[in-house]
Amino acid sequence: MFTGLVETVGTIAEVRSFGEVTRLVIESRRLAPALVFGQSVCVSGACLSVVDVRETLFEAEMMPETRDRTTLGQRRKGDRVNLERALTMGARLDGHFVSGHVDGMGDVLRLSGEGRTKLLEISVEEALLREIVPKGSIAVDGVSLTVIDVLPKSFSVGLIPTTLGETTLAALRSGDWVNLETDMLGKYVRRTLEGFLTGNGEEKRRQTEGITWDRLREYGWT
Repeated sequence: MFTGLVETVGTIAEVRSFGEVTRLVIESRRLAPALVFGQSVCVSGACLSVVDVRETLFEAEMMPETRDRTTLGQRRKGDRVNLERALTMGARLDGHFVSGHVDGMGDVLRLSGEGRTKLLEISVEEALLREIVPKGSIAVDGVSLTVIDVLPKSFSVGLIPTTLGETTLAALRSGDWVNLETDMLGKYVRRTLEGFLTGNGEEKRRQTEGITWDRLREYGWT
């Protein structure tokens, strides 16, 4: 479990393939010395297991599912990645609950703004967009952000100076792909509500799309 508060940015030093398994060798002078074998690290939104540590380098393994369904499968030597160690019991939760299980990828439409803050707009597929709500939480490349607006085919988030300076998001450009994880609590609520609905799969989909605050009150959620 993570918080979406990036501890540092690391650099991919090497990508190794061992059949089905892909290893990322990541350089981080700040994080690597504190890691141990088997520890979980959130790498740009994806939870990976540490399999080796050498001074300022650590290695993390990816299975085919991670390689194929996240942006990490396209990462190359020299690419920068956001890093966060797992949340410890009793620690402050200043971001939101992030599992490191990427729900899908989004296509960056624009990063705009002339001042010290920026607006990031990301295009996503319809199924994922239904799990994103205004003022809700979302993890973009492992960074905990608050959704500003949800449009028919995209959503937007705001980036403050700290986020721009301490993560990889400031380097995003139109056409880049990012890893997305929607709010964990929201997903559980949605799945629970689906259990109250009737009809076949298509009918349930239409009913779920029509969920409103009135319907939430009817079900006792508010």
